[in-house]
Amino acid sequence: MYLMDDGSIATQGGNKSSIRQRFVSLTQTVFIASGILPVVLILAIVGFGAAEPRFLSYDNLFNVARHSTYLIIISMGQMLTLLVRGIDMSVGSTVAIVSVTSAMTMAGILANQPEAIGLAITSGIAVGLLVGAAVGVVNGVGIAVFKVNPFIMTVGMLSVLTGAALKISGGMPVYGMPAEFGRIFAYGAPYGVPAPVLFMGALFFAMMYLLYGTPLGRRIYALGGNSLASRLAGINTTAYTILTYVLCSTIVAFGAVLLTARVNTGEATLGATLLIESITAVVIGGVSFFGGIGRIGNVLLGALFVSFMTNGMNLLRVDSYVQQIVLGCLLILAVIVDQLRIKLMRQERVE
Repeated sequence: MYLMDDGSIATQGGNKSSIRQRFVSLTQTVFIASGILPVVLILAIVGFGAAEPRFLSYDNLFNVARHSTYLIIISMGQMLTLLVRGIDMSVGSTVAIVSVTSAMTMAGILANQPEAIGLAITSGIAVGLLVGAAVGVVNGVGIAVFKVNPFIMTVGMLSVLTGAALKISGGMPVYGMPAEFGRIFAYGAPYGVPAPVLFMGALFFAMMYLLYGTPLGRRIYALGGNSLASRLAGINTTAYTILTYVLCSTIVAFGAVLLTARVNTGEATLGATLLIESITAVVIGGVSFFGGIGRIGNVLLGALFVSFMTNGMNLLRVDSYVQQIVLGCLLILAVIVDQLRIKLMRQERVE
């Protein structure tokens, strides 16, 4: 028992209780803001670092950071759909159809005009982005106008796009792209920074501005938080839903173009694992399945976490099938934690 500055008497047990309450309150605040990402990220780095010394080497960390840029880009697109209480199950097949169509465009122009390298690259990228935007229009119209469930709509598009990519390419890789395409967009390193990292960084800051500095970003959050209230407030929810899916698919198409440059072929199977990886990265990064909640910085960390997990398991020679099981379990865990976060947030609002 001792005298406080304000003249009151406090006990040692009461002081410990107050410290414990503040610790619990701080932990709860961090949990609501970031989910379980900080904990699992630290556990993954410490665990894999202890199990495999090569994991924490500079070369390995640098390579993981560079290769994760593609997943980060796809995850930023996926994040937008979750913010409006939707989902895009067709991101992997969008990557495939964009890869095939952009590669065929470049190869076709180069075959007829071998000297038109710039035209071939520009046309290939433009076609890829337009195909991505068209996929977003179809998804958005189906969901916002015809009221098809987002899961069903995008699963249907997944099947359509996968079949189209295989049909157009004949199931074979598309060769014949200009070597400059890969040299600039995949292996270039202006000022020593890999080109994909520069593109990802530019997109990241553009997304930050869009989400936090424009009316469009605020309306995307409002739409996901409460679509009825948004409609009553005068927001055209149909138009913004369509626009959100167009933005998502265009961002995914941008990532697909960069991936195509990296593998230097058009692949109908490119991006097969990106669906589960992107959803896991976004949800474990704190974006709620119930819409309206999530930060772009945490999505970047979530994608890095998934990349570190995959790299760590590869270094430990974990079977690829087991890796899929681990990622699936992480996704389920992230969804359970998301529900707990929503419950805690509602309790805080009531209090």
